[in-house]
Amino acid sequence: MIRELIDRLEGQHILTKEEFCTLIDGAGGEDREYLFARARRQAQAVYGRAVFVRGLIEFTSFCKNNCYYCGIRRGNSQASRYRLTEEEIMECCREGYALGFRTFVLQGGEDPWYDDEKLAGLVRQIKGAYPDCAVTLSVGEKSYETYKKWFDAGADRYLLRHETANPEHYARLHPEEMSSAHRKQCLRDLKAIGYQTGCGIMVGSPWQTTEHLAEDMIFMHDLNPEMVGIGPFIPHSQTPFKDKPPGTLERTLILLAVVRLMLPRVLLPATTALGTIHPTGREQGILAGANVVMPNLSPLSVRKKYMLYDNKISTGAEAASNIAELRRRMEAVGYEVVAARGDYAV
Repeated sequence: MIRELIDRLEGQHILTKEEFCTLIDGAGGEDREYLFARARRQAQAVYGRAVFVRGLIEFTSFCKNNCYYCGIRRGNSQASRYRLTEEEIMECCREGYALGFRTFVLQGGEDPWYDDEKLAGLVRQIKGAYPDCAVTLSVGEKSYETYKKWFDAGADRYLLRHETANPEHYARLHPEEMSSAHRKQCLRDLKAIGYQTGCGIMVGSPWQTTEHLAEDMIFMHDLNPEMVGIGPFIPHSQTPFKDKPPGTLERTLILLAVVRLMLPRVLLPATTALGTIHPTGREQGILAGANVVMPNLSPLSVRKKYMLYDNKISTGAEAASNIAELRRRMEAVGYEVVAARGDYAV
């Protein structure tokens, strides 16, 4: 039964909600390995054995939002706050370019200090200095006009995890001033403007059910994003969810493989969170169908301050300067880190 569902998903790229639930809950043992093998085959058919690297620059830890799961939430008075200067950000890009990175990801909290014009100017500066590179933004919910301004400045991609497609579940993870409907509209705006758009979920977030995950799959199928970010929920000790159990490696890997079969061309990261919950988490993610890793280009002095969840790894193979170690680890599982923009395969 499970293998029939895997084959149907590989062929048709969609299942019913009930079938997704059966697959997600039932993919164990040899069926799970069959799922991973099919996901690898699908990824390799489109991208070969390439693993694309993105240079992650976590440029501000200030955020006006108060999401219940996040360590840099507005209400966390113990968080270490910082903002990188324009010069510091450009130095991160210089270092990354020399190491072979051809995508820079500017990620931060929703920090009003970095207004529309500041970010547009920063994007123009990066694109002017490195015209062969892609710029990805990940700075939350904005208006259509703001997204368009940044796109016109040269931004290529935008990451905005929808977190959960179920509105009631979304409301349990966020304060009442935030809504699932608005976040989904932001994603539709990004697609309409022309960004390579990324959505995504936390696996094992509080009160998440298999039915919620099935709804996420259907939402993502309908949105047809170019990127999907999936990582396990990891609690942070200074949030309301500090005592909630973390998501599991096994379920995260299953969902990575399901997304790969559903969206064959998607750019799918093996996330830092995967590497946090297991020493070989990112390698296992690649073997489940992922094809992107995002080493950290942020200055060492601030890496431990951008703490969305507890125990986040911030030195070693996830650091951009240790690209040789990352190459070795990917080669050990049969893949090759490539110095390329790594655009979505149209």
